[in-house]
Amino acid sequence: MLDFSKNYFELFGLPVAYVVDRVRLDERYRELQRVVHPDRYAGGSEQERRLSMQGSIRINEAYETLKDPVERARYLLELNGIEMDVTQETTRDAAFLMEQLELREALESARDKEDPYSAIASLIEEINRRTSSMVGQMAIQFETPTPEQLEAAREVLRKMQFLKKFRFDAEQLEAELDETLQAR
Repeated sequence: MLDFSKNYFELFGLPVAYVVDRVRLDERYRELQRVVHPDRYAGGSEQERRLSMQGSIRINEAYETLKDPVERARYLLELNGIEMDVTQETTRDAAFLMEQLELREALESARDKEDPYSAIASLIEEINRRTSSMVGQMAIQFETPTPEQLEAAREVLRKMQFLKKFRFDAEQLEAELDETLQAR
């Protein structure tokens, strides 16, 4: 059925690299899900149904990890022997942290702007720009991962986590504004 000893890249037949062929990833995901989908094993033995379910879960986890630039970086670090505690680790880059405080203030004040949606969209655009830049940096760090490059990738990942959280919070604010408009 499915070889559970394979890492996520091997499972999808992709090279172990930060840059992922998204079309190939999506195609392979659909192929793998067709093979192990629990509906195919509804009439099978208890073991076949259990393995099918486990395979489907593993494929979903792998897909979600590989398609997300932050999760993919974390996984690559893990494959290189570096475990990160996302709840405990933070960047020490004071300038970056100051920028994050400024972005947070701008997000908070966006609520009171004449056009809060435009203000939030501008902030999200800025976050997307910064994230794209960091994705490029991350790709370089993982090309030939030396201990120094892996540590640099770890630092970039810490920053990417901030940006991902900020984007989530900005989208939450948009949803709040939508709810307020609908309630009127």
